[in-house]
Parts: sequence; structure tokens; C-alpha cells
Amino acid sequence: MEDLTKTEERIMQVLWKLKKAFVKDVIEHLPDEPKPPYNTISSVVRILERKGYVGFKAYGKTYEYFPLISKMEYRAASLKRMLAQYFDNSPTALVSFMVEETLSQREKQQLLDLLHDSENPSKPDGDAH
Repeated sequence: MEDLTKTEERIMQVLWKLKKAFVKDVIEHLPDEPKPPYNTISSVVRILERKGYVGFKAYGKTYEYFPLISKMEYRAASLKRMLAQYFDNSPTALVSFMVEETLSQREKQQLLDLLHDSENPSKPDGDAH
């Protein structure tokens, strides 16, 4: 899966949210003020189509675009890339960084609870712990 630029990612975020959209719809949902020109967004969407992220349905000379890659697929590929580039493919190094640098005390507790729950799954009859 090819890397996306920040602009391409922003457009994909809109397409994932809308499920399908014309260029004018994408522009309407972009948060930037002033809004980017139509031709700019149209060019970026065509690049996304060439990269295999977006498909389209033609209505004459008008195109309706839709994601070919799910947000979850992109998230997984991005995480794998980040692990390889910045954490030597070590999930432990990533979690350690998060715990030391970014998590609040509440988020740390939630992470501990999640780890505890994964070590002690619910019983098959539906009873917890």
C-alpha cells in the first residue's frame, strides 16, 4: 500500500465518512478555510484513484468517487509502517513510548484494564471474571 500525502489522507477521511461523493461534496466537507479549488481536489482524487485507494462511477463527464481501501485497512498498514520506521518493528517499544510520552494517568489505567481483560477473558457461559 503506497503512502499518502497529508492532503490525500484528508480527502480519504472525507470519503470514508461519506462512503461516496462527488468532488464538490469532498470540498464541502473539508475543514479548511478558504476551501481549496475544485481543480486541486479533483487532481488529488485522480491521484488516489491511480494509487488504488479510490474507485469511481461515471455519470457522463461527472464522477462519483468511493473508497476501495477501508479506514481499518489503511490504519493497519500505517501502523505497520510506523512500527518499522520508528520502533524497529517492536510493538513493545511503541507502547513504551506511548506510556512514557503521551498517555494521561486515566489512559494508562484504561490500558492496564485492557491488558488485564485480555489475560482473563470472559467465561464461555457469558460470566465476566
